Amino acid sequence: MFENLTDRLQHAFQKLRGHGTLTEANISEAMREIRAALLEADVNHAVVKSFVEEVRSECLGAEVVRGVSPGQQLVKIVHDKLVELMGESDAPLDFSKHPAVLMMVGLHGSGKTTSSAKLAARLKKEGRHPMLVAADVYRPAAIDQLESLGGKIDVPVYSDRNTTDVAKIARDAVAHAKSAGFRTVIIDTAGRLQIDDAMIMELARVRQMVAPSEILLVADAALGQEAVSVADSFHKALDVTGVLLTKLDGDARGGAALSIRRVTGVPIKFVGVGEGVDDLDAFHPDRMASRILGMGDVVSLVEKVSEEVDEEEAKRLAEKLRKNAFDFNDFLAQIQQMRNMGGMEAILKMLPGGAKLADLPEMDEKNVSRMEAIIRSMTKQEREKPDIIDFSRRKRIARGSGTSLEDVGKLVKQFSMMRKMMRKRGMLGRLASGLLGGGLGGMMGGAMGGLDGGMDMGMPPMGGGGFGGGSNYTPPKKKKKKHKKKRKRK
Repeated sequence: MFENLTDRLQHAFQKLRGHGTLTEANISEAMREIRAALLEADVNHAVVKSFVEEVRSECLGAEVVRGVSPGQQLVKIVHDKLVELMGESDAPLDFSKHPAVLMMVGLHGSGKTTSSAKLAARLKKEGRHPMLVAADVYRPAAIDQLESLGGKIDVPVYSDRNTTDVAKIARDAVAHAKSAGFRTVIIDTAGRLQIDDAMIMELARVRQMVAPSEILLVADAALGQEAVSVADSFHKALDVTGVLLTKLDGDARGGAALSIRRVTGVPIKFVGVGEGVDDLDAFHPDRMASRILGMGDVVSLVEKVSEEVDEEEAKRLAEKLRKNAFDFNDFLAQIQQMRNMGGMEAILKMLPGGAKLADLPEMDEKNVSRMEAIIRSMTKQEREKPDIIDFSRRKRIARGSGTSLEDVGKLVKQFSMMRKMMRKRGMLGRLASGLLGGGLGGMMGGAMGGLDGGMDMGMPPMGGGGFGGGSNYTPPKKKKKKHKKKRKRK
């Protein structure tokens, strides 16, 4: 979503390369670039104006730090101001009441029903024991949709098909939740194509009847500035306590995420990042600012890994890696683990500079599926001992997997290179390997090696060959020792 904004901002930072200090002249040039980048990202015009002025003022008053380039100073200032713009700190849900009632509101088509189920799945993992309430009695099949989603995540759904009194349904649902021992109630309300008096009055009656702990507005990030206007209108009518921004994984320009907090004063609490029921993330302004600036989000990656990776399994793989015993069975398990965490593209974007690699052919999901097919066509012995895969075995594996002999040869060669790199590579290879317990980490670490030179934001250069081009990797040449010739005694 923020790729274009990231590219534009990095272009602005690069313009300061070669300058010794921040001056009014080079700051003005960078500010013009930043202003254009934010407007192009559909950020609210008033927000852009105040943001640029704040950054300019901070830059002019910044003390020169020895050893820090002007570009790095500007990155730090822009990062801090982005965090401030989006809310400075996280905004957790209020669970002080028992049960905690979360009321989901928004326009028709914003994704309320799906988001309600995603939120329920997340809270269930946290031990909040949620119950869903089907309070959209107008949209055809809305109740059926919520019941279907509830069945998938094993969360009960309260509904009453005998009445259209939404306030009564909500009241009865909360009473049932109290008696049944549910800790959290999520009410999926009806939306409209636009904000009207009838919808607001109905939502106000529900609020009065159940006194919700939270009123969460579900807003479509793809609407850009329209999403900000919608948020402002709902907040004025209902005192919204938080925003759940959907479709953050789409091709929207990101203006809504950067504008909502400053315009409405309402914090973004969650963001939808995919179609699956698990694709809902808590919103962290500092992490989002780092992603926008191309600095990755390693903290979120660690959290995802801790959810998906078994600690004992990770230790076992790490031990195999140390003994150089990592095989294709382990690699296949890592591919599945990678898919559970959202796929290679999602993981790469959480690493510093990794977004640049996400569009490479080697990182495409089709390529990963091809590798999986090749491995599954190997015998048990071939998976455990990759070194025995000779030309005749490669031909058989290619026929069995529906791939070419070249594809099989490339994978075997890359796998061999990957094992070497996992033992020798630098910072990112070690980081990823440590996080993921072996194979996938090494694959990412090797791929990250393909980035030639770090960005001007304090990141170290990353040189070397990538996973997709193992043949580019050449081990460092050993320096020849110079021996002094002994002078012959006469």
